[in-house]
Parts: sequence; C-alpha cells; structure tokens
Amino acid sequence: MLLRTASSFSLLKANADHILPLPNSSSSGIIRYSQSLGKNMVPCATKDTNNRPLTGVVFEPFEEVKKELDLVTTVPQASLARQKYTDDCEATINEQINVEYNVSYVYHAMFAYFDRDNVALKGLAKFFKESSEEERAHAGKLMEYQNKRGGKVKLQSIVMPLSEFDHEEKGDALYAMELALSLEKLTNEKLLNLHSVASKNNDVQLADFIESEFLGEQVEAIKKISEYVAQLRRVGKGHGVWHFDQMLLHEEGVAA
Repeated sequence: MLLRTASSFSLLKANADHILPLPNSSSSGIIRYSQSLGKNMVPCATKDTNNRPLTGVVFEPFEEVKKELDLVTTVPQASLARQKYTDDCEATINEQINVEYNVSYVYHAMFAYFDRDNVALKGLAKFFKESSEEERAHAGKLMEYQNKRGGKVKLQSIVMPLSEFDHEEKGDALYAMELALSLEKLTNEKLLNLHSVASKNNDVQLADFIESEFLGEQVEAIKKISEYVAQLRRVGKGHGVWHFDQMLLHEEGVAA
C-alpha cells in the first residue's frame, strides 16, 4: 500500500504512555511504509513544535491492486495462482509430459532387454535404466511447474514400446543407441516447440523455465549419444561391443 505522511510522524507503543519519534522525512509526500511495525506498535499522528497537528498516516490502495483483486476467481474449481498463463501453454506442457513419459517407457524397455541373461550387456542396461529415470524425472518437473502456474495436469496414453532390439545388420547395441539418439532429437524438437508457444504467448516465465531446465541438457545428451553411436559403428557387432558395454558399466552418470 501507499502511505501519505507529513514531514514527520511517530509511533506510539500500545502498552506505554510515551511516543517513540522516528526520523523526519525530507518532504511531505508519498513514501513506502511497511505494515510490519513490530510487536505492540501502532501508527499515530502527533504535533509539531508549534503544537500544530501533523497529517496522520493515510492508507491509499494501489489502483493496480484493485484491478488484480477483481481478477481473483471465486469459483472453487479454478486456480487462485493462475496469472497470464494461456490455455495454449497449458495444453503444450501436457503434451510434453506425455512425450517424456513415452521416451522413458522406451528406455525402460531397452533396460529390460539388455538386462536379460542371454543378452547380458550390463553397461547398456545401466545406461538405459538411468535414462528412463531421468526422462520420468523431467515429466515430474513439468507436472510440478504446471501446478505452480495454476494449470491442470492431464496425463495421456503411453504407447507400448518394442521389446526386441536385435538387428541383423547393425546388432542390438548400435540399433538401440541409434533409436535413443532419434528419441533425444524428437524430445528436443518438442521442447523447442514448447518454447516457441511460450514466446508466441509472451509467457517469459515459461520460456525461461524451458531454457534453464531442459534445452542445455538436451543438447548435451544429443552430443553424448552421437558419440556412442559413432563408437559402436567403429567396433562392429563383435568383441568390441563387450568392451563398449564395460565402459558404460564403470562410467559414472552415463544417462542421457
């Protein structure tokens, strides 16, 4: 609120008879004043040295606050926190949540495949398990943001992924890693689309959220998996795959 005051004012302690003077302000005008006056302290008017009454504290609410107050919903089902958050942004975030869950589901299927006893590539199993968990965490982060902005999370169907990743020409390791690269690029495209929707709707907060939490990390993931694809193409389908798998097994934080 704005408080209008004269050249000086005082605070009267509620449980005492004396007045605690405050420093004089430079001129009669509008100053910002905290309502947190301290325990047992109340504002009051006083008199100057010539015993003339000074103007007391006058509360004048902002016109802008009045406008915002009119926008506060009284509908029980509507969000009180929602502000400048369009339906378009809300829907696109729900779509991105679905993308993250679908990618996580595919990675989890890859983990299950490479963890089989007759495949037994534990490094690749570890990599895809961590990748699945990371994508699921991304979905959770988007859900939290949706609620923070006053939107409603609407989960959609998840497509059943492949369960077999063996490939006659490429082998299972290279085929799975190329598929992972394609998924990361698809996720990046969807995130860029979400950022575009935010910019189109002048939602600076959403654009900043996508930039700071997702886009940089996505570029790093694409680079890392591209290198893995190049390495697997070099080693072929034979003994080199086992060495590549051992590298992943003993590498810290290998997830995309």
